[in-house]
Amino acid sequence: MRTKNSIINISFGLGNQLIITFLSFFSRTVFIHTLGVEYLGINGLFTNILAMLSLAEAGIGSSIIYNLYKPVADNDKEKIIMFMKLYKKAYLAIALIVLMLGLSIMPFLSYFVKDTKVEHIHLIYLVFLVNTVTPYLFQHKNSFLNVNQKGYIVTGLFSISSILSMCLKIGILYATKNFLLYLIIDSIITIINNVILSIIANKLFPFLKEKIAKNIDALTKSKLIKNIKAIILQNIGSYLVFGTDNIIISYYVSVAAVGLYSNYYMLIEICRTFINQIFNNIYHSVGNLVAKESKEKVYSVYKVTMFLNFWLYSMFAIILFVTLEPFITLWIGPEFLMDKLILVVLVVTFYERGMRNSITTVKTTAGIFHEDRYVPLFQAAVNLVFSIILVQSIGIAGVFIGTLISAMIVPFWTTPYFVYKKVFQKPLIGYFLHYFYYAGVGVGTCLITYYASHFFVANTIITLVMKGLTCLLLPNFIYILLFHKSDEFKYLMGIVKSIISRLQQKFMPKGRTETY
Repeated sequence: MRTKNSIINISFGLGNQLIITFLSFFSRTVFIHTLGVEYLGINGLFTNILAMLSLAEAGIGSSIIYNLYKPVADNDKEKIIMFMKLYKKAYLAIALIVLMLGLSIMPFLSYFVKDTKVEHIHLIYLVFLVNTVTPYLFQHKNSFLNVNQKGYIVTGLFSISSILSMCLKIGILYATKNFLLYLIIDSIITIINNVILSIIANKLFPFLKEKIAKNIDALTKSKLIKNIKAIILQNIGSYLVFGTDNIIISYYVSVAAVGLYSNYYMLIEICRTFINQIFNNIYHSVGNLVAKESKEKVYSVYKVTMFLNFWLYSMFAIILFVTLEPFITLWIGPEFLMDKLILVVLVVTFYERGMRNSITTVKTTAGIFHEDRYVPLFQAAVNLVFSIILVQSIGIAGVFIGTLISAMIVPFWTTPYFVYKKVFQKPLIGYFLHYFYYAGVGVGTCLITYYASHFFVANTIITLVMKGLTCLLLPNFIYILLFHKSDEFKYLMGIVKSIISRLQQKFMPKGRTETY
């Protein structure tokens, strides 16, 4: 059932992402031509500032969701209702805190926004704030759908609302070139989307509307508070690592530079989101697995997810490294390109961060929050020091080099240490042997693909597609050649064959024969 639910959720997620990716490119193209790069910079800057305010959430949701896995697996409705009641109250408080903090920052926006001709900055920021606060009012119901492995419902509705939203926003940009109206449309559709999801959750799980007098017991509440405190520190650290890039660039360089980087960021995030459609849906299956199965079973599934993680992230890293610059050149022009060093650092960071997905999933679903609570803060300190020093000496690339250095110094080894010690109870050397073996294969494959792709000069759409196909086919061929005898590859092929068999049974029922 776990595998079936994961496959359904992944299929919906990938289908949704294909639609959103196409519309995102079209929307971004219209955005650039109608509003310009400065509006892109404002969009990225305000997104980062409001991500900082969202630290008020600080992992309360993650901790409560972790506590929901077991009662959901056991169908303990009473305990589910108690946690959901707490979840709802917590998010109402968070919405109010974020709103108050957001309003308090408004008088100081001029310190972040420099050298820009964008008008109505404060009003634009206010709409961003509303868009940030509103989802908190419905978050508890959306999360419960995901915990029950019904993420395909969330994804399907998100697809429909995203298509509608982007079509309306593109029309508004063409007709009015009004950024405020563009944002307001997004806000209205977001609210409608969340209301519908809440109604669906109530219909699928009507017991959620039941009222009970009981509250969570003292021991569970104590553990919950302990985890929340740990996740607060982790989320603050994570924000200072990943959420401050645009603020640093805007302050030390310019808002326009944020706009240039936002195109690279969008393309990289599209790749990350494609992969996360797989791992985000596996995430809740792993949570269910950790709650019910032995550590040996969890470890065997983890090895498969690490292998899949490597395959996907290394392949997309190669695609980005080879095709991102020619794609931007053909898409919006060479004037939107940045230094080659920036591309190299961003791709390496993309791979390094992605390779931690499988180990981080086990860590989070196993409830390991308290043990490494100070790690992200230490990483954040290293990141900010290196980023601020390097941005002043080598420019924008210094910001991303600082982030990469901090990742290699801290979470690169601390996360596997805690998981191997507390969950798998195995020697840590096994993790690093696998990691560096995969890294060596990935680097070698990247170099082979990079030189092979030189046969195609990507100055037209056709030659760019040929370059992209080289990046898609050659790494897959090399990986199949190297790994086809491994247990992890055989496990994944078993799932693929199972899917194909089900599709054949569905579309070619027994008794039907083909004649030639």
